Amino acid sequence: MIDARTLDELAQKLAGLVPPSIAEARADLAANFRAALQSGLRALDLVTREEFDVQRAVLLRTREKIEELERQVAALEASPPQR
Repeated sequence: MIDARTLDELAQKLAGLVPPSIAEARADLAANFRAALQSGLRALDLVTREEFDVQRAVLLRTREKIEELERQVAALEASPPQR
């Protein structure tokens, strides 16, 4: 997930885009932007890069095991039946 500092910076940048005529509301808008960003990101059900990398490694190991099992099955199927 995005860290709090990055989220705050993004909210401040959005508040900075507010027209000067309502500049006094910038702090409130920044807080509202931050809450909206947090809510939107939470709804995306994101994972951290570390979690992604762990799952990727698990998937690669699983794929290697499946390929090895497929080779073993092919070898067994190719061998003559034992009586």
